[in-house]
Amino acid sequence: MSLDFFYICGIIIGEDIFRQFLREETKPLDIGKAITALRTERGVSQEELAAYLFVSRDLVSKWETGARRPGWQMIEKTAAFFGVSASRIADRDELCYTELEECLPDGCTLSVEELTAALNTFLSNQKETEADIFIRRYYFFDGTAEIAASFNLKENHVRTTLSRTRKKLKKYIKEVTNEQNKNV
Repeated sequence: MSLDFFYICGIIIGEDIFRQFLREETKPLDIGKAITALRTERGVSQEELAAYLFVSRDLVSKWETGARRPGWQMIEKTAAFFGVSASRIADRDELCYTELEECLPDGCTLSVEELTAALNTFLSNQKETEADIFIRRYYFFDGTAEIAASFNLKENHVRTTLSRTRKKLKKYIKEVTNEQNKNV
């Protein structure tokens, strides 16, 4: 996938992404409550769940309190442990939108069209691989493991790239918002 792909889809992708996570009826994503409910329903301790998942009890606790959020692959493993579908814990699309919401700075007053233009401009100025990873995650909703495999990267590298790209996008949107406010 190249940046040409994004230009071809351009506004369609941008508007789709931003309309989805700016929609008014977004339900809160509460993975922690879902994991806690399943765990208590089944009489499983945090330690038992952590041992099955090969993570610390402290990390399971952080998921349950909302201090941290598990990735989709860990949600799938947790669901398998409890014998339920992953959608009982979280909606994969909502998980991506929640990550993407981090890109909007406080006080952002840009319209969907302005955000779309900002996203298009931002991605066109990123390294091709970074832009492609971002599109794979937030338009196609690919998991980090899938993205890593397709780019022959380690999953941790993909997560780090996405985190850094979201931070850069947030900074860019803030700059665009500030510039717009100066011109008003």
